Amino acid sequence: MKTYNKKDFKPKKKDAWSIFKIMGEFVNGYEKLSAVGPCVSIFGSARTGPDNPHYQSGVEVAQAIAKKGYGIITGGGPGIMEAGNKGAQMAKGKSVGLNINLPFEQSSNPYIDPENNLNFEYFFVRKVMFVKFAQAFVVLPGGVGTLDELFEALTLVQTNKIKKIPIILVQTSFWSGLVDWMKNTLVTEGMIHSDDLNLIHLVDSKEEVISILDEFYSVEKLKPNF
Repeated sequence: MKTYNKKDFKPKKKDAWSIFKIMGEFVNGYEKLSAVGPCVSIFGSARTGPDNPHYQSGVEVAQAIAKKGYGIITGGGPGIMEAGNKGAQMAKGKSVGLNINLPFEQSSNPYIDPENNLNFEYFFVRKVMFVKFAQAFVVLPGGVGTLDELFEALTLVQTNKIKKIPIILVQTSFWSGLVDWMKNTLVTEGMIHSDDLNLIHLVDSKEEVISILDEFYSVEKLKPNF
């Protein structure tokens, strides 16, 4: 087995300069999104085509949310991200896309407002933008990336790093297995508190999504998360 030698570890001098690129992404994102106003971030699969019921649900949910005056933030790509932006434009609402440079799957969908089409190199910067101006997270069926975004949101709310905001999972039949596992395994084994499950809303319709938003913001104020 090769012995580790610190001489083998040679950071590139240019690595430190990437900090300025990261800063630039933060500044650009903050400036553009602060002009959009209160938004709802919608997460979901990039692999869901327009003929898929989940895509159609995404369009309807986003349209209903946008009609209430919220901007819609998505990952900017195809699938349910496209559905979210399409629904926003159908309601003549603000449509924001946070694109990430990937070797596959990701390209800007045509339903993003040109002035609100942002591109990122860094996932962690992009995640901050999803969270900063979101007044709720609406999560439709998706894969690893969607789960990552869901649990990021849950962690931030659970640890009080951001204010408590609605986390809404759309399509009970898709999400109930995950929620049941959290209840029967994570809670039972003491990995999370049972109250943590109260952070999640399981719904099946756009009407339920709007009802949750209306009820929550009849008491709480609309404001950035940190």
